[in-house]
Amino acid sequence: MAIPRIDAHQHFWAYDAEQYPWIPKGTPLHRDWYPADLEREQAKVDLHGSIAVQARQTVEESRWLLTLADHAPVIRGVVGWVDLRSPTVSWELEELAKHPKFVGVRHVVQDEPDDDFLTGADFVRGLRALAAHKLRYDLLIVPRQLPAAVRLVAQLPEQPFVLDHIAKPPIKAGGMSPWREQIKQLALAPNVFCKVSGMITEADHQGWKPEQLKPYLDVVFEAFGTKRLMFGSDWPVCLLAGSYQQVYGVVDEYTRGLAEAERVGIFGGNAARFYGVG
Repeated sequence: MAIPRIDAHQHFWAYDAEQYPWIPKGTPLHRDWYPADLEREQAKVDLHGSIAVQARQTVEESRWLLTLADHAPVIRGVVGWVDLRSPTVSWELEELAKHPKFVGVRHVVQDEPDDDFLTGADFVRGLRALAAHKLRYDLLIVPRQLPAAVRLVAQLPEQPFVLDHIAKPPIKAGGMSPWREQIKQLALAPNVFCKVSGMITEADHQGWKPEQLKPYLDVVFEAFGTKRLMFGSDWPVCLLAGSYQQVYGVVDEYTRGLAEAERVGIFGGNAARFYGVG
């Protein structure tokens, strides 16, 4: 069986200002985005599938994404949302996990004011419930939350985690520390993968250049190695700063010197293995 070329991180939505208050007005994001839109973009770079990731924190949206997936083969898996702190989280997970394309859960931890949110007792209890359904967990955090992430992944060594957007370092400002050191510490945990995604939206939206991203790519490639990294476009959010082709091109160009098997992993194989999709 051929290894799929898939995008490990992108989003869909039927735009509604109340449901998606984080979407900036007057930007390319201010409209509906559906699988047919993704297929047009992926055809330009020879990708053929994706992991669709939640964009609002409701179980309703998780169900909606799974309904999209029923009719769109391009969606290989769905990372949805449930309230992991809820006493009924096991029931909600059981319902969603009946769908073969429900592969993981994400919480928008980056918006939580408590730097130690990830290690709260109720949240960890909810994370433990993922194992029964072989679900993965996406870590959406910012640099100040990396120390808590390091403690969390050590506490749950059997749970597979993937770091979204390389933890959103301050690329526009050119900052590296303590992000660099903490990324290396997080990567010591073998149960943690990393999505090479979300970088251009942390850079200067109008004036970023690929060479400005290289120091951050150097860090994650050294820390995680090519077997635990996966390309993610973060489309259509990436449109705030660049096209699907530009985002793909950054990682494509950076990995030109790697062995073909390593590139196959980064552009789909590692995501397929991590999420259990094909």
